[in-house]
Amino acid sequence: MSETNDMAENGTKSMFDVYEEKSDIKGNLEDTDVRNDGDSAFDNAQSETEEMTNETDETVDDSAENVNGRHDNRGSESSSSIGPDADSTRPEYVDFSVDDFPGGLESCLEAILMVADQPQQAGDLARVLALEEDQVTAALQAIQREYDGDEACNLAPRGFELRHTARGWQFGNRAVFEPVVSAFVTDGQMARLSQAALEALAIIAYKQPITRAQIAAIRGVNSDGVVRALSVRGLIREEGTDEDSRAALLVTTGLFLEKMGLESLDQLPQLAPFMPAASDVVNQAKD
Repeated sequence: MSETNDMAENGTKSMFDVYEEKSDIKGNLEDTDVRNDGDSAFDNAQSETEEMTNETDETVDDSAENVNGRHDNRGSESSSSIGPDADSTRPEYVDFSVDDFPGGLESCLEAILMVADQPQQAGDLARVLALEEDQVTAALQAIQREYDGDEACNLAPRGFELRHTARGWQFGNRAVFEPVVSAFVTDGQMARLSQAALEALAIIAYKQPITRAQIAAIRGVNSDGVVRALSVRGLIREEGTDEDSRAALLVTTGLFLEKMGLESLDQLPQLAPFMPAASDVVNQAKD
């Protein structure tokens, strides 16, 4: 007992004091572990959140790259589709290729120009064939040189040519062959009109509209034959009927004016200078 009192007085720690201190230290250590465990869990959760955020950002970036890639591909496809061979500019009726035909492009151009009734521009031909205009122009120039012949290769020029004018490309006969073509076109049409045909034509020109019977009465002979000949040549035609006799009325045509060099019937020469004087007619009648 005295020893215990001495320890208290001397300020030394008893066994009970040591035990209490150990208990306090253990409790403090347990609290520290709990706090450390909480901090670790919080750090782990934060790390996982950061990792998930980074993964999400990477996924978004990948998606954006894929979308941009698709847009770029579409843009490149659209850019590559621009041109005369593209489906967007290719006419719906062009379901062929010129290479599928014998002779290729040049033969296709010849076939088109053969049926064309007016000059054709190279751009129009290129659009129809879904080709480049420069390609069509080069082919037309090659055809033109071929038709012109080559003396060095002993190739004579053709009787026709491929002309290029301001209006476009068109087949035509060479000017040097004009006499030959003229002889063919005018064959059988250069015969002169007979005196009877000229008389009938003059009567129709000055008295139109007029019937066949009236022509015969003026001439004093039947004129059906000459009237038929004038009609075949295109110098006269029927236009309407006579109200009294219901006979066909005859008039001159535009070809008649063209052959006579007239613009209208008003330019026909006056008959008075060619008519005999009245006294001459009376004297002739007396005789």
